[in-house]
Amino acid sequence: MKKVLSFDIGGTKIYNAIINKKGEIISQIEKTPTPKTCEEIVEKLKEIIAKHEKNVDMIAISTAGGVNKENTRVICSTANLPMGYPKTEFEKLSKKPVFVENDANCAAWAEYKIGSARHMDNSITLTLGTGVGGGIIVDGKLLKGKSGVAGEMHFKMSMEKNRQCTCDAYDCFEIYASGNGLRITGIEHTKNKDITTYDIIKGVDKGDSLMLKVFNVWQNYIIAGLIGLADIFDPDCIILSGSMGNFCDVEYMEKIVNDEIVTLPTKILHATSGNYAGMIGAALLAVEKF
Repeated sequence: MKKVLSFDIGGTKIYNAIINKKGEIISQIEKTPTPKTCEEIVEKLKEIIAKHEKNVDMIAISTAGGVNKENTRVICSTANLPMGYPKTEFEKLSKKPVFVENDANCAAWAEYKIGSARHMDNSITLTLGTGVGGGIIVDGKLLKGKSGVAGEMHFKMSMEKNRQCTCDAYDCFEIYASGNGLRITGIEHTKNKDITTYDIIKGVDKGDSLMLKVFNVWQNYIIAGLIGLADIFDPDCIILSGSMGNFCDVEYMEKIVNDEIVTLPTKILHATSGNYAGMIGAALLAVEKF
């Protein structure tokens, strides 16, 4: 059975493990802080690969940033990774085949193959964390677009220029639906500039009426985006993953979405492929490619 050394590279941590073609993690999961420079990231990856290379058939990398259609390199990076990251020559890290894909796309593929979207050929996976990532499966294939970066969740929610997004544009879905979006919603309703997402969730758990209002406004922003995505892509399901996705009331969201869309009903589900969906999805995609 083919074995893959799979990585998940984020702005603060790098995870790695050996994964088989069924998506099963068959080794200890290793974690290391993400180095501050591209050169240090490359050296750290080489160090880990050298330790495991003889025991695997290929290398798979789930990473923040947009990845080209050839799955060889990052073509547009994110602010939490070092300047120059797109110049990283991943294919030179190993003599074994190396596969690279965007982390949200990898999570979407893991959900499709072993998670909540299993047996459903049309799905959208949203990773709701500090930001928002997206992966789209159409007719059993990962939607990549003309350059490889389809699925970016930066469509407009408003033309009022109320909130500047991490992409520097205004009023993108991400700046409303993310954890950062929840924090901003909290500031708008409480006038407390120091409020955190933790404060809001803690208040919701305690039944605080103001925090419940903040949370519901935030959740309705997400619903507005889901309605648009459902109408455009007509998916079997939309999966909510990531640290903030766990807090969403998917039954409530599903009802509202299906009341408003013009396409046939869809399902809104929590992700089930786990915290290591990026690594798992990257490994499964690599096995299919190589």
